[in-house]
Amino acid sequence: MAEKKKSSYISGKESRKITRFNRRVTKKLESERADANKDPKLYTTVMKNPQNVVEFDNVCTYFFTDVGVVKAVDGVNFDVPRNSTVGIVGESGCGKSVTSLSLMQLLARPSGQTVGGEIRFNKGDGTAYNIVNTPNAIMEHLRGNNISMIFQEPMTALNPVFRIGAQVDEVTKLHNPEMTDEQVKARTLEMLELVGIANKEGVYNMYPHELSGGMRQRICIAIALACSPTLIIADEPTTALDVTIQAQILELLQDLKDKLNSSIMLITHDLGVVAGMADYVVVMYAGRVIEKGTAEEIFHRPCHPYTIGLMKSKPVVGQKVKKLYNIPGSVPNPVSMPDYCYFRDRCEMCCEQCQGEYPPEIKLSATHFVSCYRYYDEGTVMGYPKSVNVEELL
Repeated sequence: MAEKKKSSYISGKESRKITRFNRRVTKKLESERADANKDPKLYTTVMKNPQNVVEFDNVCTYFFTDVGVVKAVDGVNFDVPRNSTVGIVGESGCGKSVTSLSLMQLLARPSGQTVGGEIRFNKGDGTAYNIVNTPNAIMEHLRGNNISMIFQEPMTALNPVFRIGAQVDEVTKLHNPEMTDEQVKARTLEMLELVGIANKEGVYNMYPHELSGGMRQRICIAIALACSPTLIIADEPTTALDVTIQAQILELLQDLKDKLNSSIMLITHDLGVVAGMADYVVVMYAGRVIEKGTAEEIFHRPCHPYTIGLMKSKPVVGQKVKKLYNIPGSVPNPVSMPDYCYFRDRCEMCCEQCQGEYPPEIKLSATHFVSCYRYYDEGTVMGYPKSVNVEELL
C-alpha cells in the first residue's frame, strides 16, 4: 500500500519543477505557431496520395499537466480516403476524440499541444494544409466550411438560450457573408428538411429544450452539414439515443455522405455501428493505432489480441452465454507509459519477442496493418511509432 502511495505521490518541489517546464514548453510551441502565420510555406504541404482527404502522419498530441506529460495521442498513422467512412474504435481514453480535436485544432491550449507529426488536409482545390502549423485565421475558414464536427452530446453542443434557427443560420452566415438573411433562412430550412425534420418552420423557432434527443442530434447534423463540408467528423453521434433513432441517424449520415460526396470519420465504441457504416476501421489503444484495415479484414480476420478481445466481448444473436467475455487488466498510466507493448500486461497471447521494445507496424496486405510481434515473420515491417521526447522541445 505504501509503495502504491509512493508511486502516485508528487512532492511540492517536483510539482513546481513540472509547472515551470510546462510553462516554458507551451510558450515556445505557441510562439512557433504564431511565427507560422507569417510564412505560408510553414503550413502548406503536399498530400502523399491526392485521393485522400486527410493523412495523419505520426501525430503526437500531448497534454502538459501538473503531474506530468500525458501522451494522449502518440505516433498515430492513418488516412481518410475520399467518399469513404473510416471508423475509429477503442475503449474510453484511448485517444479517439483527441485525434479528431487535433484535426479541428480544438484542443484546450496551451496545455494541450500537437508536438509532432503532420496532419495533412486536402482542401480539394490543389491546396493542402499541415493542420499542426496552420494559423487560426486559416482554421476559421476551414472549420465548419471544409471540416465539420458532430459533437458527442447534442444538449451541451447546442446553446440553450438561442433558437434553433439562429444557431443553424450562424454557420451559413459566417462562411457565406454575401448571402442575404432570406437566403440564409432558406438554406437553414433546406438543411432541416434534409435531416428529416418534417415541421421545419416550427422547429426553426424552437429552443433546444423543446426537442427530443433524436431531434437535437439531427439539428447538430444540420449545423455540421450546412456548408457541404469535405470531411464530417462524427464523434459518437448516436450516444444516449435509443436503437430505433440510432438506426435512423446512421442511415441519415450515410445518405448525406453520398449526396454531398463527403468523407466521414466515425468515432464510436459500438462495433455494430462500425460494421454497418465503415469502409475502413482503425483500432486504437492507449493513444496508438494497433490495427487498421478494411471493415472486412478487421471483422473477419482480426489479428491484434486487443481487436480479437473486442470482437469476443460483443454479444452474438442466438448464442446463449452465462457471462460476456471481458479483457482482463487495465490500461497503463498515460503519464508513464511502458517502453514495451502497451497491451502486454493484459495479453493472453504473449510470445517471447513481446519482452522487447514496442512492436513495429507490420503490413499484412495492401490495406491491413497490425502492431504485434506474432506477425513479425509473416508481414513487412513498416517502422516503429515515433514518440516525441518533450525535453528536446526546448
